[in-house]
Amino acid sequence: MNGNTLQILIAMVVYMAAVILIGVFYAKRANKSSDEYYLGGRSLGPWVTAMSAEASDMSGWLLMGLPGVAYWCGLADAAWTAIGLAVGTYLNWLIVSKRLRRYSVRANNSITLPDFFSNRFREKKPVIMLISAAFILIFFTVYASSCLVTCGKLFSTLFGLPYVWMMIIGAVFVLIYTLLGGFLAESASDFMQAIVMIVALSVIVVISTVKAGGIGAVIDNAQSIPGFLEFFGLATPAVQDGVQLVEAGKPVFGNAAPYGALSVASMMAWGLGYFGMPQVLLRFMAIRKEDELKRSRRIARVWVVISLAVAVFIGLVGRQLFPIEHLTKSSAESIFITLSTSFLPPLLAGFVMAGILAATISSSDSYLLIAASALAKNIFQGVAHKKATDKQVMLVSRITLVVLTLIGVLIALDENSVIFQIVSFAWAGFGATFGPIMLFSLFWKRTTRAGAIAGMVGGGAMVFIWKLGIANLGGVFAIYELLPAFIFSAICIVVVSLLTKAPSKEIEEDFEAVRAGNTEA
Repeated sequence: MNGNTLQILIAMVVYMAAVILIGVFYAKRANKSSDEYYLGGRSLGPWVTAMSAEASDMSGWLLMGLPGVAYWCGLADAAWTAIGLAVGTYLNWLIVSKRLRRYSVRANNSITLPDFFSNRFREKKPVIMLISAAFILIFFTVYASSCLVTCGKLFSTLFGLPYVWMMIIGAVFVLIYTLLGGFLAESASDFMQAIVMIVALSVIVVISTVKAGGIGAVIDNAQSIPGFLEFFGLATPAVQDGVQLVEAGKPVFGNAAPYGALSVASMMAWGLGYFGMPQVLLRFMAIRKEDELKRSRRIARVWVVISLAVAVFIGLVGRQLFPIEHLTKSSAESIFITLSTSFLPPLLAGFVMAGILAATISSSDSYLLIAASALAKNIFQGVAHKKATDKQVMLVSRITLVVLTLIGVLIALDENSVIFQIVSFAWAGFGATFGPIMLFSLFWKRTTRAGAIAGMVGGGAMVFIWKLGIANLGGVFAIYELLPAFIFSAICIVVVSLLTKAPSKEIEEDFEAVRAGNTEA
């Protein structure tokens, strides 16, 4: 290990130590009860609520996946995805946050998403709780694996060590941290990590643009590649066996591919996912005062717009500065690392690399914690052992964290995994399973328990059916699976709700009380 690499390692170790200290600081409070461990006693302030929600949402995908897409095939896919996410973020904070905060208190002080759905429909047999907990376990395990892939790629690229061992070390670190502090530690560190992420992005984009000769030079280079700088066209790298061809020291591209309304709708559909993202929705439930959500919305909106725009531009400037450095779709996701280590002093590069680690930790701890709560709180205590004590619930939760991490490691063993693709599938799963039923639960009084079940099962199943089957037909069917699955789930909810008996008087009274601003049962 040379001197530069050692400095990078030292900077990252200092950062990791700070994260662990946050976990230790909150460990005593987190272990008081499952309510504190899973939701922090509804004590988050507006800044922590906003920044932790966005940091846990974006993950290493923001610093590696999104720039990688822009580097590989140009502006269109990355930009329309970013626009969809920015719009979805704003609408979620605007129309869902206050109503969910209020309703989760009214619904027997629910502290998890399965709790909320089950209590919202006053279930006697916790079918909704089981279904929602099962989908959370499935999709968050996949999601967590994408974070471990990020860890593996980061450490392997930086230190030249085997991907698998680097990924496992990252998994162990995330597991220890999550075991220590629970939701409060997670939210507090996510606040810090959101700052690290946006600073890292901003520093790299400014320095890289200067090194490239300015914005004009970056744009000129992008325009020289067919379809690379178009909103309605797509660059097509010429590849052989998955590796882009190089001629005379330059990457080879084919003719620009068309990028029509269907492709735009497909990428914009990413915004629909926010209505079903547990890691974001839990922040709405955890803020200390409903009135503070307006300030949180403004903070979140600014952070998201800046970070997404900068991440996309990093991919464009990276293609000019290092045109043949990354010749596969998977390798393209390391362009942020290449820029950082090439243009920054080693110690500063280490702190910027901590931005990727920050993004990864802020997401993976959220995913693992929510998945563990689904099994321990909702399945173990909610269904299998209703008289379980808090101590027993916490023990099951920690065992679950270990098991889920091991499964995530197994999924992440393939170092050629593309982070963007893994995240897109899990994102679609949550968006279609929970997005429609969240909106209907909050805003349509006629929604029934049977409709909720049909919507969740229909939406979740359609993600698999469309992705693994229908999408292979190509053409119009190649659209991102979230959009058709979301629509199908909404149709299931409406049709089944109208065909079944109207909700009970008590459920309707809850709905009206929440709409009027009353949380008292």
